[in-house]
Amino acid sequence: MKITIITATYNSEAAITSCIQSVLEQNYPHIEHLIIDGVSTDGTLKTVKTLQEQHAHIKLISEPDRGIYDALNKGITHATGEVIGFVHSDDFLASPTVLSQIAAQFKSSNADGVYGDLQYVDKQNTNKVIRYWKSCAFTPKLLKKGWMPAHPTLFLKRDIYKKHGIFDLNFKIAADYDFILRIFKEHHLKFSYLPTVITNMRIGGASNRSLKNVIIKSKEDYKALNTNQIGGWYSLLYKNVSKLSQFYKK
Repeated sequence: MKITIITATYNSEAAITSCIQSVLEQNYPHIEHLIIDGVSTDGTLKTVKTLQEQHAHIKLISEPDRGIYDALNKGITHATGEVIGFVHSDDFLASPTVLSQIAAQFKSSNADGVYGDLQYVDKQNTNKVIRYWKSCAFTPKLLKKGWMPAHPTLFLKRDIYKKHGIFDLNFKIAADYDFILRIFKEHHLKFSYLPTVITNMRIGGASNRSLKNVIIKSKEDYKALNTNQIGGWYSLLYKNVSKLSQFYKK
């Protein structure tokens, strides 16, 4: 089972090495790593090209895009793996065995998707955990409570994207939430929870970078809930309040 990892970059020089290194350190042998770059003007491309020369499974595409979701969509269309996952440029896989565990989970559960836990870490000291997003086994009723798996931990069979589409670019910040609702409401699909930390994310993502983005994110979350006929304001309230528990590691 080949796993395609997609990383979207734009002026990501500060963190891209640790991102790629976390994939290189995996003990799972069947990996394709696609770097989808938005024509960076810093040292990102030089760093990626240097690593690409040393590792044949790293592939680089650098061209203008319409933002991160457009870049991820490009990666999906170029992916050749049976399973697709994302490691964003500021993120890194939590351990060298993560992809082996994910592959084993796919095989043992016969699932369409596998997801796990996420840690938000300090931007400078990545050993310092700020938030811990502990997930749980999925049941359909969770969606109305605003539940979602941490998107960076979600690995899906490539066929899911072929059958259910890619990220909707009408969403600027919440296209991942819209996509998750779109597939998790499908009762014929099976999702399996792997109770381990899959991804470490440096704190400071786009959705909470400013008050303006928080407001946009909330409006888009509400739109996603309505579009997918999952719930309304009460679901959005559940979703936001539930995040408070992430500051207390389980």
